[in-house]
Amino acid sequence: MKILVVGGGSGGHITPAVAVVREILEKRPRTKVEFWTDKKYYKNVVKITTEIGVRWGDEDKLGSKKSPYIKVRKVMAGKFHRYSGLKFKDYFDNHAKTFRDVVFGNFFGFFGFMGGLIQSFFRLLRKSNRPDVIFLKGGFVGLPIGIVAKWFKIPYVIHESDAVAGLANRVLMKKARVVAQGSKFEEKPGRENWVWVGIPVAAEFKKVSATTQKQLKRSAGFDPEKPLVLVTGGSQGAEHINTAMREILPEVLKVASVGLVAGRKRYEEMVDLKKYEEWDKAKLQSNFRLWNFSPVMHELLGAADVVVSRAGATTIAELAALSKAVILVPFEKLPGDHQSRNAERLGEINAAEIVPDSKIVEEPKALLTAIKKLVNDPKRREELAKNLHEESKTDAAVRLADILIEIGAN
Repeated sequence: MKILVVGGGSGGHITPAVAVVREILEKRPRTKVEFWTDKKYYKNVVKITTEIGVRWGDEDKLGSKKSPYIKVRKVMAGKFHRYSGLKFKDYFDNHAKTFRDVVFGNFFGFFGFMGGLIQSFFRLLRKSNRPDVIFLKGGFVGLPIGIVAKWFKIPYVIHESDAVAGLANRVLMKKARVVAQGSKFEEKPGRENWVWVGIPVAAEFKKVSATTQKQLKRSAGFDPEKPLVLVTGGSQGAEHINTAMREILPEVLKVASVGLVAGRKRYEEMVDLKKYEEWDKAKLQSNFRLWNFSPVMHELLGAADVVVSRAGATTIAELAALSKAVILVPFEKLPGDHQSRNAERLGEINAAEIVPDSKIVEEPKALLTAIKKLVNDPKRREELAKNLHEESKTDAAVRLADILIEIGAN
């Protein structure tokens, strides 16, 4: 059996796809898996799939560069920039960069999309090169491949993480063999092929005991007896969260330890906060640490008592699996305002505190108030964590692997 997995554009499309690949090869070790991703995430995917092979360590070294079973390939793709609420007058005010992203970004995005169509067409033209089934993990990288799959009548499965479907998935849903939903959805006529499976997360993201949490705090250099607030805007960082933290950090440090993952893209802007990070003989003497990115985010998040985060669907799924008290800061300018929808749904079931991005831009102390509230209220933290954990579907990767294997075998 041969399965093509497509994911890229953001880490939120990579980690769930990799989790599904692990389950497929756990169930069917001899399955041939190709993973297509964009140039930006190619090295990451190669590294992760190689680690999968080393971990399993059979005689064929699944995932190594010489293995015929996991093959990673770059694919051209073009992103269509869309921002909720953007108007022409924004070109002349402080959103000018956003407007230029839309105009010029979409010009180049169109050519990237066309390149992806042509590239996918020739790769899949020969029947011997075609997979038995394609798994499209949402996002712009999968759009040209999905369109070519429709032309060649190759069955494909879509996974949509967010409460609001992205453009690529909306285009491809009608002909999908299965539309797998990460969030609960209202059943309607014509959706017989839709199924709620949850969002696949890596096995490392799981609830930890109080003892393990203290050990993780100690490993990160923090006082195991003191509450820890972990702030993250994702692998690239979130400008407004970082800016708000710069202003309120001294006050937060009065009530808790703080770990700030500033993001690779934003780290240099925040590096001056290293003045709060004091070391003596390789031992942290202060209650603050700054990272650009961490390869062991599951450990940092596992150590935290309160997490401040964007409201991306994959991030929420990871936090739900970890059973954490969360303050979500949805970015309202994204297409379809899907982060706000993700956050609102959790707010309705009392599973997270919500502080919109626009609010922290206007008044950073709104984030300080929310953080202090949770740090000083262990019962509230426990309630939020419990409700969020109940949203977790730990078998999402297994269910998706089963769906792909079943379709690929028929």
